[in-house]
This record gives sequence, structure tokens and C-alpha cells, in this order.
Amino acid sequence: MTESISDTRPSATLESLPSSRNKPFYSTLWVQVLMAMALAVVFGYLYPQKAAAMKPLGDGFIRLITMVITLMIFCTVVTGIAGMQDMKKIGRVGVKALLYFELVSTLALFIGLVVGNLVHPGAGFDVNVAALDTKAVADYAGQAKAQNATDFMLHIIPTTVVDAFAKGDILQVLLVSLLFGFALSAMGKRAKPLVDLLDGLMHAVFGVVGIVMRLAPIGAFGAMAYTIGKYGVTSLGPLLKLIALFYFTCAVFVLVVLGAIARVAGFSILKFLLYIKEEIIIVLGVASSEPALPTLMEKMENLGCSKALVGLVLPTGYTFNTDGTSLYMTLAALFVAQATNTHLTLYQQLTIFAVAVLTSKGASGIQGAAFIALVATLTAFPIIPVAGMALLLGIDRFMATARAVVNMLGNGVATVVIARWEGELDVKTLRRTLG
Repeated sequence: MTESISDTRPSATLESLPSSRNKPFYSTLWVQVLMAMALAVVFGYLYPQKAAAMKPLGDGFIRLITMVITLMIFCTVVTGIAGMQDMKKIGRVGVKALLYFELVSTLALFIGLVVGNLVHPGAGFDVNVAALDTKAVADYAGQAKAQNATDFMLHIIPTTVVDAFAKGDILQVLLVSLLFGFALSAMGKRAKPLVDLLDGLMHAVFGVVGIVMRLAPIGAFGAMAYTIGKYGVTSLGPLLKLIALFYFTCAVFVLVVLGAIARVAGFSILKFLLYIKEEIIIVLGVASSEPALPTLMEKMENLGCSKALVGLVLPTGYTFNTDGTSLYMTLAALFVAQATNTHLTLYQQLTIFAVAVLTSKGASGIQGAAFIALVATLTAFPIIPVAGMALLLGIDRFMATARAVVNMLGNGVATVVIARWEGELDVKTLRRTLG
């Protein structure tokens, strides 16, 4: 049965800050974010050096949000699980979620491979690998080699409970939250005072998120100004074909693949995109999906998904369901191969595909995860020169924006789908909310 969602919890969504009912449209936060991004583009173009110095504004906003993410996940997951009677269902939801994540992200890898073969974005570059500056790539290669499957699994277990929160590692916090939730559920009525305390703390955390979200225009301005000032629009020329192709592929994936999945689950992908437009704009502004997690979790609950399921599926998906990253990895790998005139047989391409299935998960949770994962893939498959990754360094910030948006959208859709799959979705609320 779907858990009811408290009507008294303070709303932290961008849509409600400030209310658009009594104020003109330009005073709503999502419009302000768009205006800030537009100003940042102009500022970055006219004053690139000054714009590049705006980076701390974007970084500061992201830090303010990530500051409360672990506490929010802990409170949401613990209170959600503590209120559920069927503990076997939690395990079943987890298994189904991981299965769904693997299927969809693998499909994204395959689509990237197909698009790369059809369009050949790297054809005609004729890059001399020896002439490339590979110093920065070497740093990423070091991080890639430091990650393997065993280390990744052990990394999920924190050294101490406090360490998980101190590092802000989502998977570690999720593990701790699950254990606490199971323990409190087993305690029954004796745990009620603690569950009530955590529920009150959750209200406070969402209140903090609501306050911080008011700074979103400043954060988006800083991040966008830095991107334009640092890399410049003119520097995109030689690689514009790859950027345009990747954005087009992401759009097709969202509208066609996620759209088909949404239709099977009983809702429209276009209405869903409109419903979370604020989160999409924030992610576009800061090129990171993490700042959207708090309000996205709340919106998924308001859409009719149970609190326990949202708390379990969304944070897990941020690590294991990276559809945008998967699209990027195979497409970018073929771009590097084509740009360096490295011919790949079908068997070799399928080998890259198989390696990417593993490496796309292993680097999750690390800054620059997608780039590191691709370096790890090419390192494990030495036919393609890793040095060719230097071609992508200058445009990675622009690629990261699309990756982050698709990653977030994929997890939002996954949450609704799995909730519908498990009977943890109030269908009437879904239909009423999306219209």
C-alpha cells in the first residue's frame, strides 16, 4: 500500500519559492535562474577573465545543497522504512531497482555505440596523438586505475558511521540508513519517539533546502559565467559537431526511450518534464545533478510515490543509473578512435561496450566520474590511445551539463516506474498532479 505523504511538510520546491500566484512571472525562482544564466553567457563573452573568477559562486551553491543531502537521505530512508511492515519488500524493491538501472543504462551505452557508428563524429580530425598535451589526462588515468570492482564494493562500507556523513558519500549514507531503518522497524513501538524526532528533523532539513534554493540564481550565474569565461564559445568550433550530436542523442533518449518507458508506466514524459522543469533548469545552470536531489525527492513523493521507495531508489540511482554518462562513454570512445584513425572491428567495439558496462559504475561518486570512467575504459582496452582523451578535456564541462540532466531525468522516471511496479504509487495523485 502506498504510504501517505504529510501535508504539513514545508515545501522546498523551486516552484513554491516564491509563490507565482501573487507575483509576476519574473519573480519566480526558475525564471530568475534562466535570467541569471543568460546574463552569465553575456558576461562571460564580454569579460572572460572576470567571468572565470565567478566559479566560487557556483561551487558555493552546490556545497550548500550537498551539505544537507546526506542528512535528508538518512531521515527520509529511516522514517520511511521504520513505517513499513514488510521488510522483504524493501529487499525486493532494491533488487528490482538495480535490475532496471542495469537494463536502461546498458541500453544507453548501446545507443551511444550505434550513433557513433552512424554519424562518425571524429572522422576527418586526423589527430597526431604525440602532439597532444596529455598531462591533464594522466591525472584522470591515475584516478581511474585506483578504482576497481572490489574497491568499489568495499567503499560502500564506511569506516565509521560518522565517516559516511563527514565524507558526504551517498551510498555509504544509504547503507547506514537502511540498517537503522531495519533496526527501528524491528523495535516497533519502542522506536516511535526516535522516529518522530527524525521526522521533525526531516521537516527542518527541507526548510533549510528551501532557504538555500533562493540562492540558485547566484549559483547558476557563477557556474555558467565560469564555463563561458574559462572555455569560451569560440573554442567549441572544432568539436561543435560532437557536442551537437551528443545533445541530440540525449534528447532522443529522453523523448523516445524514457518516453516509451513512461508511457508503459502510465504517464506522459512531456508532462513529467514540465513538472520538474525547475530541477532541469538548476542542473543546466550548475552542470551537476546533485543540487536537484532534495527537491526531486520531494516532488516524487508529491507525485504519489511512497516515501520509503523514493528514499531508496533515487539516491541509489544517482550511482547506478547514470544514463547520460552511459550515452557519453560509448559515443566519446568512438569519437576518440575515429579522430586518431584507430579502426575498430565489430568484436572490438562490443568489447568496449562490455568493459564500459563495468567502468561506468566503478567511478561513480568521484568528481569528473564520467571522464574518469571513459579513461578507465580506454586504459582497459589499449587499442584506442588514451592520450586522445585530451581532445575532450576542453568541452567536458559542456558535455557534463547534458550528462547531468539525463542522469537526473532517468532517475526521476525510474522512481515512478518502480513505484508503479511495486504498488507503491498513488495513481490518482499521479494523474491529478501531472494533469
